[in-house]
Amino acid sequence: MKKNKVVIVGGGSTWTPGLLKSLCVKKDDFPLEELRLFDTDGARQEPIGRFAQILFAEEYPGVQVTYTTDKREAYTGVDFVFCQIRTGGFAMRKLDEQIPLAHGVVGQETCGAGGFAYGMRSIPDMIEIVRDARTYANDPWILNYTNPAAIVALALDKVFPGDKKIVNMCDQPVNLLQAFAKILRIDRSELHPEYIGLNHFGWFTQLQNASGQDLMPQLREKILRDGFAPADAAERDASWLETYSTVKAMVRDFPNYIPNTYLQYYLYPQEVVERLDPIHTRTEEVENGRQRRVFEECARVQREGTAQGSSIAKNEAHADMIVEVAASIAYDEGRPFIMITRNDGVITNFHQDAMVECLAHVGKGGVQPVPFGEIDVFMKGLMEGQYAYETLTVEAYFEKSYEKALKALTLNRTLVDAQKARAVLDDLQDANQGYWPELL
Repeated sequence: MKKNKVVIVGGGSTWTPGLLKSLCVKKDDFPLEELRLFDTDGARQEPIGRFAQILFAEEYPGVQVTYTTDKREAYTGVDFVFCQIRTGGFAMRKLDEQIPLAHGVVGQETCGAGGFAYGMRSIPDMIEIVRDARTYANDPWILNYTNPAAIVALALDKVFPGDKKIVNMCDQPVNLLQAFAKILRIDRSELHPEYIGLNHFGWFTQLQNASGQDLMPQLREKILRDGFAPADAAERDASWLETYSTVKAMVRDFPNYIPNTYLQYYLYPQEVVERLDPIHTRTEEVENGRQRRVFEECARVQREGTAQGSSIAKNEAHADMIVEVAASIAYDEGRPFIMITRNDGVITNFHQDAMVECLAHVGKGGVQPVPFGEIDVFMKGLMEGQYAYETLTVEAYFEKSYEKALKALTLNRTLVDAQKARAVLDDLQDANQGYWPELL
């Protein structure tokens, strides 16, 4: 079995330790020859890079593990590029959340105005990553987790049309499947889902077991009776528990589907605003929670020289998915995943150039989506507005168009008010100088 050379772009991410552990756990399924971490922030990456070297020395000896801030060193000769970048870091994420909330609209990192700002920052960096990877490596696979995935995927499809080796994905459907499996008391591998929508804007429409029985009625009943929580609830921050709890309300109001948790921001925007703190946002929770735990643990592992029993050396859904997708590509396994891909007939009554999220088989030919057919009027109505918002956002970036940016935010269901959209846009543009092109 061929061994792979992989670079993790965003090596300083707090999600990297889980990915490192998954690569160790799944070494028989996706064997490595070399692993590199690449980040533009060397100081942030270094403790995680040292953690990686200690972990692999103990659990996966023989793999060369390095970390760098030099793109040539990062990409040369790699087979796979795993992307998980956050342009602007937590400082800009905080503004993405605070600025919309100051105007009385949803402030969230990937949805609404915050997602718009984050997307405008992510687009140029992701284009640069693809071009650098193509320059220094021999046409590697680029597996992208970078948010907001819908906007990033649409922009990359515009710049690199038909490039099947750029693979866009999101782990939230997998997280939801894990929660479903726990509620139903079966293994996740026994669940065969049907899922459709846009990224962070979709629904499970069927959930069959190995015998072909649809478990959706049973799952819906349990959610309405007992509520909903992530499978790893004990390890989640409070805001994530609250996010999952809203699924019960969405199932109550729209019982034909099980929604992606992110739909709460679009279906109940005012309720969301009322429970969010415009000063102490989710960014602060992450900085004082997951980020602090990760870097404190990296320091401890380095002091003691061992990662045995480390609290952050554990594979997670986010990490498992990208490793499993890479293995399915490398060895042409054709495994099913919920992926982001160009519509091209998946949904027959929707824009064919949209980047939809759906069930697909993944192998050496890339992402092969499973046809869905027609979506219903409710789904279509919601998705039309969201697709228009995503399209106008991408066009606003490439055309440096203030008018299209304003139209995008006016259409977004978290705002739906042109005056608020203009006020938020102006404040976001001021805050993002140096990240965005000047919108004219």
